[in-house]
Amino acid sequence: MRHRRKGRVLGRSPSHQRALLRNLASALMLTEREVDVDEVGAPATPGRIITTVAKAKEVRPLVERCITIAKRGLAASARAREFAVSAERGSAEWARWRKGEQWRKWAAASAPAVTARRRVVTLLGDKQAARVLFEKIAPRYVDRPGGYTRILKLATPRLGDAGPRAVLEFVGAEKAADRSPAPKVEAARPPRKSKAGA
Repeated sequence: MRHRRKGRVLGRSPSHQRALLRNLASALMLTEREVDVDEVGAPATPGRIITTVAKAKEVRPLVERCITIAKRGLAASARAREFAVSAERGSAEWARWRKGEQWRKWAAASAPAVTARRRVVTLLGDKQAARVLFEKIAPRYVDRPGGYTRILKLATPRLGDAGPRAVLEFVGAEKAADRSPAPKVEAARPPRKSKAGA
């Protein structure tokens, strides 16, 4: 019996499950990176991957947790910028700043930002995906309290084993050009008058 055992096994050992979820989350983040049009393996649509429904439901909490951590890191780095100095590293002004109280305040304010980056790299296992997350994805969701991804089930099953497929995508990543035009609705006919009253 599997009482109170949450989550899906996905037919894998625990270490294989963790690796699978990391790879899926990293793949979703890396679809947002800048790529050449003719690059092999370039994503067809940024911010979207196609996988099975079960895998999409399992990887979604990991992706959302990473985005929340990145948002906190961005807020910490914004606070740290107040205490930063614009002088070039190694200059006399920079050396004075480094020895003063402002540097201590900057170090204390920027520590959560560094911790957030390290934690995201640990969760994703990919430095490039973490960089894309902090530079492109997290700033997009600064004002959003949660729900950064959506799962859309596809009608056609996977070839080979007929597994149910789904699209895992970032919310707000769609563009007006990607949407299909709204259907035109004909005006309703006025009701017919009954002949009984005539």
